[in-house]
Amino acid sequence: MLSKIMLSATFLFSVFIAHAQSDTGQEINTKMLKVSNNIYMLQGKGGNIGLSFGDDGIFMIDNQYAEDIDQIQNDIKKISDKPVRFLINTHFHGDHTGGNVAMAETGTVIFSHENVRSRLQDIMEAETKKTPKESLPVITFSDDLTFYFNGEKIYVFHVHNAHTDGDAMVYFTKSNILHAGDVFFNGKYPFIDTNNGGSINGYLSAINKAFFVINEDTKIIPGHGDIASYSDFKDFQEMLSISYRKVAKQYLLNKTEAEVLADTSLTQIYDDKGYGDGFINRERFVKMLYAEFAKENAGSESNNEKNTKAREKIEEMKKKHAAKSKN
Repeated sequence: MLSKIMLSATFLFSVFIAHAQSDTGQEINTKMLKVSNNIYMLQGKGGNIGLSFGDDGIFMIDNQYAEDIDQIQNDIKKISDKPVRFLINTHFHGDHTGGNVAMAETGTVIFSHENVRSRLQDIMEAETKKTPKESLPVITFSDDLTFYFNGEKIYVFHVHNAHTDGDAMVYFTKSNILHAGDVFFNGKYPFIDTNNGGSINGYLSAINKAFFVINEDTKIIPGHGDIASYSDFKDFQEMLSISYRKVAKQYLLNKTEAEVLADTSLTQIYDDKGYGDGFINRERFVKMLYAEFAKENAGSESNNEKNTKAREKIEEMKKKHAAKSKN
């Protein structure tokens, strides 16, 4: 993929790769990719960063890990020496919010959905070492908000109970670029954080909501993976929807989790394409789908049991009535 990007750089992307070392001596590799006009994507160890450069300053989406923020700030300065004025956290995970403190110290104003601030605050209170309050977003929203910045309208909207309970997508209306956050893992099985409000149906609904905003010419910055097209996003949606239906069918056939995991044909077409080579392998993905459907189906199972008991009771009453009639 990288070779294709570099070959088409004259009319699509420009790329520079930076090498640095963290305090522990571990090498940090970052890539700055020009997506279109003044919009860039910065890749590193964490989630993909979105950046808008212009006369108004810099608009930033996510910031990866705390240990990498110095390198990230240096990469940004290679494009522009203007300040990062606004930062959006697409959700609360540390590979997207780890640099919050460092960014706040430079005067950047941090925005997020209200659940992101709540989750980060809970983490702060649970930690033994004190995390600076500057890591918290200072402005939150419940549904959506709009920025008018660097010559375009930037639409930020919440998607409910998708990857987490606080996900936001960011759409640059003039540039026609969407930053999808972790509601999109390009070419890989996704991580859905069901312990923090995420759900498979919410995830699919979030993707559907994005399709109401974008069009076939939209370029998409995923939370993880390479810059994507509309068709890449459709392929991802199809993979998730088909895989879920296949696992759900096996569950309804009373197959155990172990039996479903053993049936590699359920995801074979996507395994062959490398979807399981990322953070989430095939086993973790299928387990998540199975557990999600089992949880959602628990209510109907309970109702079925109630209905069965009710029918048994009616039959018992009929028999008693028939016996009395004979007497």
